[in-house]
Amino acid sequence: MDRLGGTKENPVFGLDIGTRSIVGTVGYMEEGYFHVVAQCQKEQETRAMLDGQIHDIAKVGQTVKYVREQLEKKLGRELKEACIAAAGRVLKTVTVHVVDEYEAERAVTEDDVFALQALGAQKAYEDFQANNETDIVFYCVGYTPIRYYLNGYQITNPQGHKAKNIGIDLIATFLPDDVVDGLYKAVEYAGLSVANMTLEPIAAIRVAIPEKYRMLNMALVDVGAGTSDICITKEGTITAYGMIPVAGDSLTNDIMQHCLVEFDVAEQMKRQVSTMDVISYVDIFGNEQTMTAQELKAILLPGMLKMTGLVAQKITELNGDKPVGAVFIVGGGGTIEGYTEMLAEQLSIVKERVAIRGKEVMQEIAFEEEDAQKDSLMVTPIGICISYFEQGNTFTFVELNGLRTKLYNNGKLCVADVAMQAEYPNEKLFPQRGKSITYAVNGEERVQKGLLGEPAVITLNGNLADITSVVKNGDKIHVSPSTKGKAASLILSQIPEVKEKITVTVNRMEYKVSKAALKNGQKLDDQYAIGDGDSIEILDYYTVMDLCERLAIPMAEDIYVNGAVGNGETKVYEGFDVSVIKKMEVKPEPIIIKAATLIQEVVQDAGNVAVPDSEKAEETPLSADNSVQAEEAIQDRVLEPGLPLDSTEEDAPIGEEDLSAKAAALNAKIQALNKKLESKLEAEPMYSGTMKTRTVEKPALVAMSGEEMVVLPEISTPPVRNVDGSTIVVVNHAPITMKGKNHYVFVDVFDYIHFDLTHRPEGKRIVTNLNGRQAQYMEEIKDGDIIDIYWD
Repeated sequence: MDRLGGTKENPVFGLDIGTRSIVGTVGYMEEGYFHVVAQCQKEQETRAMLDGQIHDIAKVGQTVKYVREQLEKKLGRELKEACIAAAGRVLKTVTVHVVDEYEAERAVTEDDVFALQALGAQKAYEDFQANNETDIVFYCVGYTPIRYYLNGYQITNPQGHKAKNIGIDLIATFLPDDVVDGLYKAVEYAGLSVANMTLEPIAAIRVAIPEKYRMLNMALVDVGAGTSDICITKEGTITAYGMIPVAGDSLTNDIMQHCLVEFDVAEQMKRQVSTMDVISYVDIFGNEQTMTAQELKAILLPGMLKMTGLVAQKITELNGDKPVGAVFIVGGGGTIEGYTEMLAEQLSIVKERVAIRGKEVMQEIAFEEEDAQKDSLMVTPIGICISYFEQGNTFTFVELNGLRTKLYNNGKLCVADVAMQAEYPNEKLFPQRGKSITYAVNGEERVQKGLLGEPAVITLNGNLADITSVVKNGDKIHVSPSTKGKAASLILSQIPEVKEKITVTVNRMEYKVSKAALKNGQKLDDQYAIGDGDSIEILDYYTVMDLCERLAIPMAEDIYVNGAVGNGETKVYEGFDVSVIKKMEVKPEPIIIKAATLIQEVVQDAGNVAVPDSEKAEETPLSADNSVQAEEAIQDRVLEPGLPLDSTEEDAPIGEEDLSAKAAALNAKIQALNKKLESKLEAEPMYSGTMKTRTVEKPALVAMSGEEMVVLPEISTPPVRNVDGSTIVVVNHAPITMKGKNHYVFVDVFDYIHFDLTHRPEGKRIVTNLNGRQAQYMEEIKDGDIIDIYWD
């Protein structure tokens, strides 16, 4: 069957199938004007339709056939296709707001906007189905963006802008399957096929409210016989649709009940009330009756007040509980005298802002018949024809994964629309995100999102496609579901607060350390994997013990924080100064020597033993030849650490078999010498004269191992006194040796360290501590004292 082209040679045929009458219009579009070639109107002979719903398909089909035949006679040509409209009575609308979030800010593409619309349409369909308590199948016959949002702010078009998220307010319209099927079957009964289908409110608004007026907040009311269809315009678009099941027939019923006449007589009387002063009629008993127009208006008044009240209430509801700026009325039911004034009063707006739209809105309509009807009744039939040129709507059958799906084709039908109508899960079309992690940092809840998976793989008739691909009748679509991405993962060191550093000074060294974190009071490692439901506490301090552990600094007995005595649990914050001081210990390394040469070296070294100057006059020179004198001298000498002693003849050979015996004898000599040394130090605390050798500590046992002899010194604290008169102290964690005096006071330390007191101060005060307490400048210092001197 050839589709009508809407040209002069092949005009379009529009049918307005109403409750009381069917209007047929034939015309074509040329240079922006719609030309009406022929019109035909036929009232339904019986009540085959009620409130916009076809009850008797055959009878409605017969009336459609009559209209078609009359137009064919006028045109002299056959009509094969017709454009139709569904009444607003059966129209369902859902308005939704959806937001599409991006992982990072980026430019919005055309596909992003389309995906946002699809997301809104899917949400509208889900909301509608959730509230659909019937078994009736509904079709989404279209959706209209009301407004867009960019990062939460309203915008006309987000495409091309950078955004972290975009949103949309969208209105979607739905029609029940039985209504659509009834219209299709009535048209087919008349020997026609459906070329296009729209909605009556949309058809009416195309003529009654030109696009240039739609920026205004207005309402259009199409008052028919069974329903009053309402739509609201604002900001350049249709923002809401609505309907009340009260219209012209309700007034006709009032006349029937009051005057006891049949429906057709009552309908005739209703029409005469605006044109005649006295109305004559015959009641059901056959009696002729008369009534003035004023009397009939009084009968109609309660019904008109009720009808306009319901319309006004619906308009306000659809407009967000606010009155509109103006109302246009179309349709025969609104032409009754007094209707516009009553509606204006119900809306609390001036009566001049409620008007019937008829001939004055048809400036771009050309009527080629001289007696053509040009009133408000023709607005919707002409709008149905014009809709053919602006949208190609009909039903389409498409296969999705082998299942046949019926869709209302609004001229923009795509894969996403098919999936929605077939109730294919929306999440299986778009990449699915892996499981997220919800956690808290210092009481603030956060979410680490999982990764996105792969989108669905879509083929259209065997060719690779996507959700935006246009489909047509008979197409075959196959969808392989999208995949789910990896679950979210997050380690402690990736949390921004943990990345922040605390700067502290420990033992005069500056360190920058990451902030510490706890979970349920337990310390966490930087590589700890955050789990779902974790509550993390980020600390802005360390304890001294935790800080030393993190920096691998050994703990010690003496701890100072900002100059004050502390302990392992003292808290260390940003900028704090910490001193961790370990008491000085001397632990000489073991001395390993050859046993075979040990005795010879000792004897040879005996001649170098130092004695006080006062004893030199009586001293007998020693040599390696005099072993007796060497032994006596050795017993009186002050030893170097770990030096083994023995007495033997010069070059006395030592064999391996004698090593154990020699070691035992040497150990005995050492023990005897140690006792003598201790007695000498107690009797004479300080030698006079210059000494060439100083005591460090007394040796311990000598261990034998093969040909080697290991002398292991005892571990002891620093000696109380050095025979050379020196004093060893620890200043700012480093040992220094002070020489030249018999005793020293605190200020002497400044002669041995670099501490500039002459230039610009580096702090508010100088800290001078001796063994952890504030020092007195003239107090005596001794070997092993711990001293701290620094700017605070």
